[in-house]
Amino acid sequence: MLFMKLMKDGGPVMWIILALDMIALAVVLKKTLQFHREEISVRELLRGIFNVLRRHGFIEAVSLCDNTPGPVARMLSAAIAAKQQGDEDIRSAIDDAAFNEIPRLERGMKLLGTIGFILPLVGFLGTVVGMLQAFEVVRASEFLSASAVSGAVTSALITSAAGLAGAIPCYVAYNYLLSRIDTITLEMDRAAIEIISFFERENRKEETED
Repeated sequence: MLFMKLMKDGGPVMWIILALDMIALAVVLKKTLQFHREEISVRELLRGIFNVLRRHGFIEAVSLCDNTPGPVARMLSAAIAAKQQGDEDIRSAIDDAAFNEIPRLERGMKLLGTIGFILPLVGFLGTVVGMLQAFEVVRASEFLSASAVSGAVTSALITSAAGLAGAIPCYVAYNYLLSRIDTITLEMDRAAIEIISFFERENRKEETED
């Protein structure tokens, strides 16, 4: 089998590369599923919340947020709960919620970035070790054929190829997930601005009516 032959020819470093690839794949799948489960229409959520809050349905609005997945909904829930309790500093409640949500979004990203960075280095390490072993064979042998030397060098280069083959998709996935985090963060900022503006408009409306 080609896979097992490559693993055998590449030496022990190939198993390290394989382990790093599996960890990176697990992180990518976990983050992709997390973002997919929490993907919502922020515009629709805000429209529903505003309709409820205009009737002073704070409990219903919090319940709507709690039943909606994602950091935007949880942040809005904190803002509504703060307003319901009479807290005038809603921005502080939003900042506290965002402070808890951002690390959750970024969890695992440093590990993925680190793996993407060190995979080529690990592959190059395997190549250096393999080349040293190949030169040792050359020095210890009296008669060598060109095919034997080229075979030893090819085996030594397998780890570099494996390291690059793992690092390239790892970097692609890392940048894709970063773009998703940036999008969600931007949605949180916009939602925060809209909920604060809504409460300010409602406050002015109540003051005018009084």
